[in-house]
Amino acid sequence: MTFYLLGTGAAVSDPHRTTTMFVVEEAERLILVDCGGDALQRMLAVGLDPSKLDAVILTHEHPDHISGYPLLIEKLWLFGRRRPIPVYGPAQTLDVARTLFQAFSTDRWDGLPDRIHNPVALEPDSDVLKTEHLTITASQVDHPVPTIGLRFENSAGEVLAYSCDTAKSPAVVELGRNADVLIHEATGSIAHVHSSPEEAAETAAEAGAKRLILVHLPPALAEDDLADARKNFEQTEYGEELGSYGIG
Repeated sequence: MTFYLLGTGAAVSDPHRTTTMFVVEEAERLILVDCGGDALQRMLAVGLDPSKLDAVILTHEHPDHISGYPLLIEKLWLFGRRRPIPVYGPAQTLDVARTLFQAFSTDRWDGLPDRIHNPVALEPDSDVLKTEHLTITASQVDHPVPTIGLRFENSAGEVLAYSCDTAKSPAVVELGRNADVLIHEATGSIAHVHSSPEEAAETAAEAGAKRLILVHLPPALAEDDLADARKNFEQTEYGEELGSYGIG
């Protein structure tokens, strides 16, 4: 399993970071998680083939996570996509995604692929998607709107977990249980909204994860700012914009 950080920033971040979104690649299938910016352009920037996109997961309705959804669909269509596009997320998030797309006139877009919307239950260990090689589950995390964190597990037993936007949450500990990599937001500690790097590190330690990669980063972070987080969990690092990471 490989993942690509298409963006690592918060809604407002440093000039070289766009909004947090990433792709998971398993057995030549690509799963996109969120699209607050130009996700297809970022896929091309890391050398991915958009025609291999198998599904889109939208974690919640905030603009920095789904405002690029209409652009993604338009670009996939212009790239020749005609087969349906499965889209997964909380029901309320999918409603917002539909509304965003319906704001545009697409009647003359001949061959526009259908968007197959699949609601994800806001319950622990909810099923999202299962293929021959990959199982994806979700749990609701602690954010002001319905939001899901994710767990990816492949047939080789490799595990990637994602907190999404959340305050420190027991749900993320379970999603990240014994994970090879936990991707965790680090915007700053705000009750029932966001987490600090230190809180993310505490979560990784409690989960028994092997590696912690911080995303949803605010402006002007320096390596020294991780000193306290690394006291809680040594294998803590900032996510690299357009970085690719292998698991296992």
